[in-house]
Amino acid sequence: MLSISHYTDRFSDWEELLSLLQAAFSYMEERVDPPSSLQTFDVEKLKEKAQRETLILAYDDEQLVGCVFANKLPRSLYIGKLAILPSNQGRGIGQRLVAACSLLAKQKGLKTLQLQTRIELVENQEYFGKLGFIKTAEGSHKGYNRVTEITMQCTVA
Repeated sequence: MLSISHYTDRFSDWEELLSLLQAAFSYMEERVDPPSSLQTFDVEKLKEKAQRETLILAYDDEQLVGCVFANKLPRSLYIGKLAILPSNQGRGIGQRLVAACSLLAKQKGLKTLQLQTRIELVENQEYFGKLGFIKTAEGSHKGYNRVTEITMQCTVA
């Protein structure tokens, strides 16, 4: 049974969360430049991120299968580090996590969700497009003179 819940102080399996993120993002290691910021993450950095942002977790029974971080911006809710265990992808978990972010945005009085994805990850752009996100901007990481990422937004229903 799939369940979605917000992080609470009772959550303690940071190693499992880090492993989930690493497994979910491993496919992009050879594809994106600059490398994902996830490569600099450890348990302490995850804990700090969860204190600053809202961490939403997806469980299949007792197994952690997905997560997303949400951060309130002035006009939208930024979602990042959306990750699903590769063995659980294609089951609608990402849609459920994005829906939980939409609900959170409504609760915070925000009308849009925003995210960034790498320019190389066309499949991610297509996936989010199917969820109602549209490209709103292009950007470059510090030190790069080419487009490295795109910003996408969707209206909260």
